[in-house]
Amino acid sequence: RPWGPPPKHSGWRNGGIINPRPAASPRIRGLVLASASPQRRRLLRELRVPFRIIPARVNEASRVRDPRRLVLLLALRKARAVARRHPQSLVLGADTVVVSGGRIIGKPADRAASAAMLAALNGRWHRVYTGVALVHRARRRSWSDAAVSRVKARRLAGAQLARFVGRHLDKAGGYAVQDRRDPFIERIEGERDNVIGLPMETVRRLFRRACADGR
Repeated sequence: RPWGPPPKHSGWRNGGIINPRPAASPRIRGLVLASASPQRRRLLRELRVPFRIIPARVNEASRVRDPRRLVLLLALRKARAVARRHPQSLVLGADTVVVSGGRIIGKPADRAASAAMLAALNGRWHRVYTGVALVHRARRRSWSDAAVSRVKARRLAGAQLARFVGRHLDKAGGYAVQDRRDPFIERIEGERDNVIGLPMETVRRLFRRACADGR
């Protein structure tokens, strides 16, 4: 098999690693991360499975306004785009959006958009949705799910807020909770990994399903 769960003696229990080591997953091959995000790459390493990085180049425009449906749609779009070129690989795609006041917020296009986003979120609760999709084209299978977290932004004075404008143009909402120099976020209810961009609890659950289906 090109991929599948390792034998029981390798240190896995119920799909989770209890004693990770390099030889823990000899039969899991061909995992691809369809993202250039350093944060997603770092988080995916927690799976302890070798993977390649092949960023998806897709049009992310969509008329879908429901945030959960939107992130699932875009995660699948990204995974399928890479899977078309690598049909024997298990491809992971992900997409994250911020929702505030019923409005979907993606990545800021420029400093002006960054300033507007941060001002809109300043001192307010909002939600972060991340969709995750696994696709194996050769087997004509896909697995997907989404995670959501509630996030409270700290209220910053205008001069404080201005220091963060344009700093995170590659992040949904224009902020980065993993940046210790960025005090914008005060509280998170739900998975912190989800706010960073890859909910690992969801990834592990989907990965276990994919491995079980691949037997």
